[in-house]
Amino acid sequence: MCPTMCKAVRIHETGGAEVLKWEDVEVGDPSPGEALLRHTAVGLNYIDIYHRSGLYPLPELPAVIGMEGAGVVEAVGDGVDEVVVGDRVAYAASPVGAYAEKRLMPADRLVTLPEGIDDVSAAAMMLKGMTAQYLLRRTHAVKAGETILVHAAAGGVGLILCQWASHLGVRVIGTVGSEAKAEEAKAHGCDHALLYKGGGYVQEIEAITAGRGVDVVYDGVGRETFNSSLECLAMLGHLVSFGQASGAVPPLEFGLLSAKSATLTRPVLFHYTASREDLVATAGELFDVVDQGVVEIKVSATRPLAEVAQAHLDLEARRTIGSTVLIP
Repeated sequence: MCPTMCKAVRIHETGGAEVLKWEDVEVGDPSPGEALLRHTAVGLNYIDIYHRSGLYPLPELPAVIGMEGAGVVEAVGDGVDEVVVGDRVAYAASPVGAYAEKRLMPADRLVTLPEGIDDVSAAAMMLKGMTAQYLLRRTHAVKAGETILVHAAAGGVGLILCQWASHLGVRVIGTVGSEAKAEEAKAHGCDHALLYKGGGYVQEIEAITAGRGVDVVYDGVGRETFNSSLECLAMLGHLVSFGQASGAVPPLEFGLLSAKSATLTRPVLFHYTASREDLVATAGELFDVVDQGVVEIKVSATRPLAEVAQAHLDLEARRTIGSTVLIP
């Protein structure tokens, strides 16, 4: 084999969506432990915006961004036994580089797709679905009868969280940005979908829970919702801050937690899937609930990868419901 040229989306500097450039890049042969992957679908996630904007600095520029994809293995390097040529695979893992027609990937970060999972769904579910798995099953292992609050309940992670939690016997309260999103959330396991603008949902949650509050808040929004998330907690409640779509959370006065003896966690997916064993188990449980029909992966839009800039703008403006998938 020899290096080949393909198209990819690169950034040469950080900034707005205008820094995303559709360019020719060279892809080499797989080194030991690597696989060459031809993408059939690429996931769009908020972490891509963090990388593009510079909020999460990349090791070097220019860089192909993107953390999630699905496709077919075209070649493997020495010592690879996790996958073979021809396997349909998916991933949500470092290093960045998913916004490309082809890429090299550490083979131990790839998981083989079951027959019942199509490539577009896989690219929409890996990062968001494995995030939902660790949030519900490990960071705060929910129990039947608990009440949870899910911010951005109609987003990609939110819709999966609501469905999965409902299946586990949990009462789900969600916040959303519009009536249309409220209906979508309620159709996917959310018992109460509240509009978050204006902050009135805090009083609504107090009424819904008869003044008790919620056992856990799953907050991927960040700055706009953090303080109200604390207000919504029950005594001994758990605030799980797993993202910052609205901006970074300001410095916290630690004593605020003492009002309810609350716990606060800031988890990261890639720590929960650092070992091959944990990655395979996490993805496997996700595939099972999707295959069983417990969780529907809602793909609201597909776009050509070359048009990713508009997809970024739509995601940042919160115009999306569910997931958007990019097609190379």
